[in-house]
Amino acid sequence: PLSTLNRSCRRSSKSKSRGLTSPVCKGSMLCSRKRGQFRRLSLSCGQAPGANASQASLPSEVKLPSTSGDGKSSSSGSKPNVPENWQKVYQVIKLMREKGGAPVDAMGCERLAETGVDAATMRYQSLTALMLSSQTADAVTAAAMQRLQKNLEGGLTIEAVKNAPVETLERLIHPAGFYRRKAVYMKKTAEVLMTKYGGDIPRNVKELCMLPGVGPKMAYLCMQTAWGKSVGIGVDVHVHRISNRLGWVKTKDPEKTRKTLESWLPKEHWAEINPLFVGLGQTICRARKPLCNECKLKDLCPSAES
Repeated sequence: PLSTLNRSCRRSSKSKSRGLTSPVCKGSMLCSRKRGQFRRLSLSCGQAPGANASQASLPSEVKLPSTSGDGKSSSSGSKPNVPENWQKVYQVIKLMREKGGAPVDAMGCERLAETGVDAATMRYQSLTALMLSSQTADAVTAAAMQRLQKNLEGGLTIEAVKNAPVETLERLIHPAGFYRRKAVYMKKTAEVLMTKYGGDIPRNVKELCMLPGVGPKMAYLCMQTAWGKSVGIGVDVHVHRISNRLGWVKTKDPEKTRKTLESWLPKEHWAEINPLFVGLGQTICRARKPLCNECKLKDLCPSAES
């Protein structure tokens, strides 16, 4: 109560006149006993509880994190730990991947949208392919996309998915991983895109990640394939695994891998590193039993097995 605070301040003033230090009121901070514990109240002496707290300013030493246009926190001051031989390793990987031959080279998500449709539908199909690709082989994703494009009434459009029963979507995308959950995500996403985005997809990573079933990897890859903008690295299991095996990062999850890579890898490589590493991971640097003896990086890779 206000009267209690005022009495505390008067007692403090009397104590100061006797040369004593008040344990009750010190500057603008008060301590009060509640349930056996002390809590700090940011109230000036004589200010009633319930006063507008929004007028209080942050202490000068508190710094809010700065963010980029896509909502990413930007690091300040710290120097990135750049791998010494990364450029040589990168060039060897590009040479190994020149001939293609990996599933991603023929059936990657960027190749699955139809070309004879309008631009907004192409962007939506690119997003749909990425949503289906999670925990799913490229061949399975490509087949599911073809069934959606051929069997949905009106083709694979936002309106067609919005109007289709969930059971129909499940049947068309099966056996994609988590196909039942993805069918629900597809329908909910189509509803959001119709009502909030006028039948198109969001233009930035932050809003893409707010769509049901869309994560950072999908969002960054969608910005590249749908909008032609490279604003971040799409890190999937292959990019995450190979980056750790090369010693480029020491991370436990793909999002930390992305942030570490982006701290030192030149931006001109952000778009191509995903298909490069995915193809390498599908053919040679596999999750189980990697073919180190066939890899041209065996003398440069710290994880190479003899």
